[in-house]
Amino acid sequence: MAPTHAVEVEGSVLTKRYRSWPRDEPGREWAALALINRHAPDLAPTPLDRAGPPPSIAMTVVPGVPLSGTVDGPRLDALGDALRTLWSIPPDDLPPIDLAALIDRIHRGLAVQRDVPGVIGSAAEAWLETADKLTDVPDPVVAHGDPNLENYLWDGTRIRIVDFEDAGRGDLAVELANLVEHLSGRETDWTGFADRFAVDPARFHSARCLWAAFWLTLVGPGGPSADRNPPGTAEAQAGRLLALIRRERGGRRGGGGRRGC
Repeated sequence: MAPTHAVEVEGSVLTKRYRSWPRDEPGREWAALALINRHAPDLAPTPLDRAGPPPSIAMTVVPGVPLSGTVDGPRLDALGDALRTLWSIPPDDLPPIDLAALIDRIHRGLAVQRDVPGVIGSAAEAWLETADKLTDVPDPVVAHGDPNLENYLWDGTRIRIVDFEDAGRGDLAVELANLVEHLSGRETDWTGFADRFAVDPARFHSARCLWAAFWLTLVGPGGPSADRNPPGTAEAQAGRLLALIRRERGGRRGGGGRRGC
């Protein structure tokens, strides 16, 4: 997919010049940066100027190196601290994340893949049979919307967060699951990470199923990234989704009271 913007850096100022903005990415980023700057200065870039058309946003450059690979030890602790700070900010001024549109997109993608033989079709069928809607927002937070590890900058002491084009008012469990299930974080052991936050375990697991299904729609047959990954990527993703769903079903049989994925 083509990038939505070009980036120019001059001294301590970074400017994004947008080429497309189908979800009002400039407006979402400006609103999120302004809100974060009021409540938690230095967690994210400071918004400086907004111009257009075409829209552009100028902001400060923040220090740090993007996370990658295995995130553990001090970096994992710093990531938890940064997210705790972000999610403590009242999100009421932000436009909502359209969870209904996301879920509809996943349904449409997996409805096609359910006819694929083998593990891909089995995973698609299992999710379509058990999926929770997750469209309510019981724990509203500032949703970053793009938890690629490259958007978390480590300066050796702390982490700052960048790229808020998809930001909005979202749900804690859905946002946390988005991070844990992101392809960029597959080398990280996230065991116990959710325990750092007051998140409902059942809802968090259902949200993990949701995002695992989302990635299958991207890397599976007919998906926009199907031809950009090594052979076996889609099958591995389908296996991950099935494992999550089976864990959920096991929890229900064991009396854990969890709902379906």
